[in-house]
Amino acid sequence: MINGEIYGKVAIKLHTGEPNGPNILPRDMVKAFQAQVPNSNIIETNTLYVGKRYTTEDHLATIKTNGWNFCEVDIMDADEGYVNFPVRNGFHLKEVAMGGHLVNYDSVIVLTHFKGHAMGGFGGSLKNIAIGMASGHVGKVQVHGYDTKLGMPPKDVNWFDGTFPLKEHLMERMADSGKATCDYFGKRIVFLNVMRRMSVDCDCAGTRAAEPTCADVGILASTDILAIDQACCDLVYSAKDTADLRKRIEDRHGLHQLTAMAHHKMGNSQYELISVD
Repeated sequence: MINGEIYGKVAIKLHTGEPNGPNILPRDMVKAFQAQVPNSNIIETNTLYVGKRYTTEDHLATIKTNGWNFCEVDIMDADEGYVNFPVRNGFHLKEVAMGGHLVNYDSVIVLTHFKGHAMGGFGGSLKNIAIGMASGHVGKVQVHGYDTKLGMPPKDVNWFDGTFPLKEHLMERMADSGKATCDYFGKRIVFLNVMRRMSVDCDCAGTRAAEPTCADVGILASTDILAIDQACCDLVYSAKDTADLRKRIEDRHGLHQLTAMAHHKMGNSQYELISVD
C-alpha cells in the first residue's frame, strides 16, 4: 500500500473532463480501481468557465456522457455550497472556498491525468486539488485571482488578456490552495499521476484538445505532492519526444508550481523512483 492511513469515507478526486474528451483517463481502469477502495466515490466541482460543467445539472449530464456513472460522483459545490479552508502563510490567499461536501470525507486519493494546461503549463496533482477542489464560482475565482469587483467572468472572457494574473502569480495561488487541502487532510491523502496521452491541453479542452505527440510513461504514486509532480516533470524533460509539452510548461512558467510548493514546505523535491512491474 502507498498509504496505510487512507481510511473511512474515501474521496477519489478525478478530472472527469468535458464531453467526449479524447484524453481523459480510461473509464474501465478507473472503475476497476474504485472497486478496490471500500466506501469510496469520485468527487468533482463545477467549473469557473461557462461550459458543460458550469452548472451541477449540466455537469452530471457530462459525467454520464463520459461514462463515470459506475459509482456516485459527488459534485461538491452543488447548490453553490462551499467551505472555507485556511491558508497558513500563503503567498496571496488567506483562505480558499472549497466544495462544501469535501469535509464529509475522511481521506482523499488524488487520481490525476498528468498533461499540459492552458494556464498552469502542466496539470499534475497540485492542479487537481488546487483548482479541482475549489468551488466553481467562489474558490476558483480566488485561485485564479480574478478581480471580483468585475463580477463573474463574462462568457467570452479571454483568459490571457490580463484579466487573470498568470505565470508565477498563478502558480503561487495554486500552491496556496493546494496547501490548504494538504494541511486539512494531513497524512490522509495520497497522489497518483497517470502519464498517458499527455496532450499540451487539459481535459477541460474536451474535443478541442491537441493530439498528444509523446509516448505514454506510466503511473506514479506517492504520499508527497511535490515529489510526484517533480518526478513527472523530470520524466517529461528527460524524454526526447516532449518538445511541445516542454514549450507549454515554459511559456506559462509552470515549473514555478514546484518552487512555490517547496517554499510552502509541502513536500520534498528529492525522490527515489521505485519501479513496480
